[in-house]
Amino acid sequence: MASTQIVGVDIGSGTIRAVEVTGVGTKRPSVVRFFSMPLPEGAVKNGEVLEVNTVAAALRQLWAAAKFSSKEVVLGVGNAKVLVRDLTVPKLSHREIRESLPTHVQEMLPVPVVDALLDFYPVAEAASETGPVVSGLLVAAIKDAVLTNVRAVQLAGLTPVGVDLIPFALTRLTSPARMMGNVAHIDIGARTTNVIVTIAGVPHFVRILANGGQDLTSALADRLDISGIEAENLKRSIGLGGVNVTAEEAPTVAIVREVTGTLLASLRNTLSYFANTRQNEPYSGIVLTGGGAQLLGLADALSEMTRIPVVMGDTFGSIDVAKDASKGGQSQLGLNVALGLALGGAAA
Repeated sequence: MASTQIVGVDIGSGTIRAVEVTGVGTKRPSVVRFFSMPLPEGAVKNGEVLEVNTVAAALRQLWAAAKFSSKEVVLGVGNAKVLVRDLTVPKLSHREIRESLPTHVQEMLPVPVVDALLDFYPVAEAASETGPVVSGLLVAAIKDAVLTNVRAVQLAGLTPVGVDLIPFALTRLTSPARMMGNVAHIDIGARTTNVIVTIAGVPHFVRILANGGQDLTSALADRLDISGIEAENLKRSIGLGGVNVTAEEAPTVAIVREVTGTLLASLRNTLSYFANTRQNEPYSGIVLTGGGAQLLGLADALSEMTRIPVVMGDTFGSIDVAKDASKGGQSQLGLNVALGLALGGAAA
C-alpha cells in the first residue's frame, strides 16, 4: 500500500504535469501542490518516453521547482500502444483472473502475450451455461513502452508506486450531479484523445484515439507556412471562427474547421458505437477536459454534432486545494489526468 501523500505524474508529448495529493484513500483528500514543466521537443512522443535522460532531468527540475514533499508517484499510460476491450471470463478471484488472462486474450493482441502487460477491470457478474462469469475491460499495454517511462522516473530519484490507465484516472473526478446514467468523459490532449463512458460512475467503455490538439497546430503551421508558436497562438485566438469571419481569418478558420471536423466525427462515431452495441439509456452528458478542449467553439460544435449536452470539466471543482498549492502562479489547465492518477494512488 502506498502512503497517503502521492504525486500523480502525467508525461505528455510536450509537458510534464504533476499534482501532489494528501489524504489519498480517505474521505477528504486535498491538493497540496501542482506544477507543470515543458519538455524538449522529441523527448516524448504520444505519451512514450524516447529520451530517458532528458525526461529524468526534467522531472528533477520539476521536483526542485515545485517543492513536492513526496517522492512516491503514480504514472499514467494511455496511447496507441494501449488496448482496452470488452472481455468476459469465468468468475474467479481478481488475482486468478489476472493470472489466466494470457490464455484468453492472445487473439486480441497485436503482439505476443509475453510482450504485453495485462490487467482486468471487472464491471458486472452474470450467469452462463458453463457457470458464473465476470464481464469487464481488458487492459493491455506494450511492456517496453511502460517500463521506459518507469525507468525515467526511477532515474530522477523518484519511486513509482503504481501505473494506472489514464482513462480510469479521468473518471475519478466528479461529474456534475445532474448527470446520471451514461456519461461520456472526453479528454483531448496534444496527441491523444481519451473517451470513457461511465454508468453510475463505473467505466464501461474506453477508446483511445490517436488525435489531439497538436494535429491542428501542425496543420496550421504547414499550410500557412508559419512557425509552431505562431500556429498555436492563432489557433487559440480564432478557434472555430464563429459566425462573423473576416476575409483575413477565413483561411485559418477553414483549416481549423476541417481538422477539428475529423476529430468531432471520430468522437461522434465512437459514442454512437457504444450506444448502439449496449442499448443502454441515452447519454445524459459529455464532460470535456484537456488542453485541446479549450479551442474556442469546440464544446458547442461537439454538442451540436452529437446532440448531447456538453459541460467543461472543472479540474479541482470537487476537491480541497491548499492556498499555496501553486508555485509561481501555475495554471490548473490540463491537470485532470495528474490529479486522477494521484487520487487512485491508494490502490497502487
